[in-house]
Amino acid sequence: MKGSSVGELASAANGGEERQDRPVRPSPPRAPAPRPSGSGLRIYKPGQGYYTRLGTAIGGGVLAVWGAFFLLDELGAAMDQNAAYYLPVQYGVAVGFILAMGVLLYWIVGLNRRTNDFFIATEGEMKKVSWSSRQEVVRSTKVVIVTVVLMAAFLFLADVLFMEFFSLLRVLKTPSLLQRLFGSGA
Repeated sequence: MKGSSVGELASAANGGEERQDRPVRPSPPRAPAPRPSGSGLRIYKPGQGYYTRLGTAIGGGVLAVWGAFFLLDELGAAMDQNAAYYLPVQYGVAVGFILAMGVLLYWIVGLNRRTNDFFIATEGEMKKVSWSSRQEVVRSTKVVIVTVVLMAAFLFLADVLFMEFFSLLRVLKTPSLLQRLFGSGA
């Protein structure tokens, strides 16, 4: 079988029957899949956990800006203000800190699988919570405020009564409230 063609081998495999095959046309080359339009930054599971990611990014951004201002003030106090490198170093460190924190936030909020799965699960659980109506919240708030005021009044009254009792027994060296109001009587 040396030197036999593929067609002869195929016909031998079919029991000697020869088939007439149509010529095979090559398929046209496929165009590459279109890339999603956008800025080019990747985000892990982009459609999920939006609000928890957004809240985390805003909170982290506020902390980063606060940290940059803190560094700006600390470097301003620690460095010689008349030096030629004072402003470039002071502002360079602050801007570098903001950039580093931005990259860290992007990694946490956009790329890290574990934290993003946590954000997605958190948002899913928050959707399952049965939130109280506005009327229930107002009613509960009123109950709490009345309870706190009544407890404060009760504790104030109990404190005054104990002070009077121990002042009359002369355990406390201060005169009782009744003695201060009406005189000592002696």
